Amino acid sequence: VIDGIIKVSLSRTQAIIYRHSFHCMLEVLTRLLWPSVSCRLQFEGKTSFGMSVFNLGNAIMGSGILGLAYAMANAGVVLFLLLLTVVAVLSSYSIHLLLKSSGIVGIRAYEQLGYRAFGTPGKMAAGIAITLQNIGAMSSYLYIVKYELPLVIQAFLKVDKPAGEWYLNGNYLVIIVSIAVILPLALMKQLGYLGYTSGFSLSCMVFFLIAVIYKKFNVPCPFTDFSFNATSTTSWMNGTDPGGEEDPACIPKMANLNSQTAYTIPILAFAFVCHPEVLPIYTELRKYKKMQHVANISIAIMYIMYFLAALFGYLTFYGAVEAELLHTYSRVDPYDTLILCVRVAVLTAVTLTVPIVLFPVRRAIQQMAFPNKTFYWPRHIAIAFVLLLFINLLVIFAPNILGIFGVIGATSAPCLIFIFPAVFYIRIVPKEEEPLRSFPKILAACFAGIGFLFMTMSLSFIIIDWTTGTSKASSGH
Repeated sequence: VIDGIIKVSLSRTQAIIYRHSFHCMLEVLTRLLWPSVSCRLQFEGKTSFGMSVFNLGNAIMGSGILGLAYAMANAGVVLFLLLLTVVAVLSSYSIHLLLKSSGIVGIRAYEQLGYRAFGTPGKMAAGIAITLQNIGAMSSYLYIVKYELPLVIQAFLKVDKPAGEWYLNGNYLVIIVSIAVILPLALMKQLGYLGYTSGFSLSCMVFFLIAVIYKKFNVPCPFTDFSFNATSTTSWMNGTDPGGEEDPACIPKMANLNSQTAYTIPILAFAFVCHPEVLPIYTELRKYKKMQHVANISIAIMYIMYFLAALFGYLTFYGAVEAELLHTYSRVDPYDTLILCVRVAVLTAVTLTVPIVLFPVRRAIQQMAFPNKTFYWPRHIAIAFVLLLFINLLVIFAPNILGIFGVIGATSAPCLIFIFPAVFYIRIVPKEEEPLRSFPKILAACFAGIGFLFMTMSLSFIIIDWTTGTSKASSGH
């Protein structure tokens, strides 16, 4: 009613100011009179539904898609599809828990949900988990740029033996990409403005998917390695052996159990990590009630792309597929123009994902270090600049740090996806609305248990890798 009176009697600018003041006063009064309840503030976002889908889809889509064909080879088609479906449903449920908690207390920040549930320890735990998880993700993306971009340029220029040219030096290239592309995008005031670059990034991954499907019908099975093919003219051009029978290496396995099968579970468990980005995107969404639809559509699109990329990548190379799919294509022909273009597209997509991932880190730092400060451009710019500088230094001078981030990812990702949304939900939803023994809260508790299980599995596999000297488990993080 007061909102209606304000709109009729005042100018637009005055109305916005008075309405904001009124809502703040209402929030204060509510907290004083009814501490256990919080009024639901209606944030007026400016980002459209489509742009929000692009942004969340881009946050989900990381470099992990390159390792899914390898995961399918180790699990089999049916088992992989079953695991992928379960993880997609769990991710959607996890986002539902976050949005329900956020809607009840009128808070759109992951760290503040932690504060409302467990006070300062909860806020710090959420902030630290988001910071470590996303710094690890950004480091891995820039690590890909550092090592892949020089190889792509080298292949395009057909330089067989580099002589120390600066444009083939990964350290210089990663700095140039950070300054020219990532920093300007990271300085945007709102995440919604990155909808266009997110759309372009997803288009690059669609191009990758189309190329993978096309190559399935162009690469012979079993394929002949390029290094071998250069000295020999013999090559099987189809999936039959000289006797006319189908080659066993070219028959897809519906279910597969081997020493590497267990590694596919943590790889897939983290395939839909986007939870730190959900609430910032939710804040800027124009019609805030549709955020669950945004999440469901984004997850559904990624689910289809993940499955098709894994399926056709696997059906191209079968058991010979490597942990990084594009490297397997390079074994067939390192100068294949289409695959070189695909590598450029993947590098573009990975580069454009970095600013999306940086936003929640900056927000977490502001919530932890400057909780009551309003927006301030110098601070906004300084945090982005320092973060990028720190990540560049890590990638250039300490590339082995990625092993440490593997452990951090195995710890922070289950917290952000499974454990925190569940325990925040149990603590925040009032007992009057849902008692502790109600079905939704029991389900949330079981969900947190799944998170602890995934964390234990991932850490176990990483420790096994370190002790045996392999690196299979961390290939999908």
